Amino acid sequence: MKRALITGITGQDGSYLAEFLLGKGYRVYGLVRRSSAGNPERIRHLEGQVHLLPGDMLDQPSLVAALDQAEPDEVYNLAAQSYVGVSWQQPLLTAQVTGLGVTHLLEAIRTVNPKIRFYQASSSEMFGRVREIPQNENTPFYPRSPYGAAKVYAHHITVNYRESYGLFACCGILFNHESPRRGLEFVTRKVSDGVARIKLGLAGELRLGNLDSRRDWGYAGDYVEAMWLMLQQEEPGDYVIATGETHPVRELVETAFSHAGLDWRKYVVVDPALYRPAEVELLCGDYSRARDRLGWRPKVTFAELVQMMVDADLERWEKILQPGRPVDGDAGAALLPPAR
Repeated sequence: MKRALITGITGQDGSYLAEFLLGKGYRVYGLVRRSSAGNPERIRHLEGQVHLLPGDMLDQPSLVAALDQAEPDEVYNLAAQSYVGVSWQQPLLTAQVTGLGVTHLLEAIRTVNPKIRFYQASSSEMFGRVREIPQNENTPFYPRSPYGAAKVYAHHITVNYRESYGLFACCGILFNHESPRRGLEFVTRKVSDGVARIKLGLAGELRLGNLDSRRDWGYAGDYVEAMWLMLQQEEPGDYVIATGETHPVRELVETAFSHAGLDWRKYVVVDPALYRPAEVELLCGDYSRARDRLGWRPKVTFAELVQMMVDADLERWEKILQPGRPVDGDAGAALLPPAR
């Protein structure tokens, strides 16, 4: 039985990856901070199947202890301060966790067992102001946010450890990947949740920023397979994981509202306060290396993804609104509409 340790297991990608690896017969461990251990909503259905270990990306001794206990064959680093907007508000924390934390983990692996295979979650936000379209593994980085800059550091330090110490370390340069488990602060989930609330009469508008920004959006459940495939190869390498298609936020909005039978123009308000200090206008990935070497392709289309997310949020809100249904703690409070 192979053993894997996932950092960031309570996040969107961590939950899908844990499910995937369990399906492959792995013994799965997850690293959780004390503040995360009490609210593992995305992996609650996996209770008893995954083994949670305490640790923090900024505390190397805790990482060493987790590696000693899990004895993993593979480590998947998905932990990060991953919301681009927050990275301007908390640039130092983002640099420490998203960037420097990777060095702590690589050093821990080198100390405990350098034969461990390592996956680093790189990001399309590293391309920022893009130098070419579409972007591939050789496209120069030009990050436009503290998050993107931290991810560039994490990417390069991973490559450096691979080349300096011979670690089997891979970077997956993942373009935007979404699901019903995406956090409400991300625009895709903000839209699907907003559509559901408007459809059910809980809200009258949805405030958004730049509708012209274009992204390459895929399904997170597809992308975790690519992470695993990278660590099954004979040689380590870096791969762009994307769909090769780009869609503006405006199309995301139109698709979501249309699926619910609504005209988005009646409800969407463009709020200049929601624009980023430095916008990333266009991201589109060339995943041909992953297709040719890993045999990986995306399965869920853009329209299917948006419809899936809207349906999930409608179902969630309908359950919340059932008469007499108790709403539990902080998770329930976060789901209720804001007071007016």
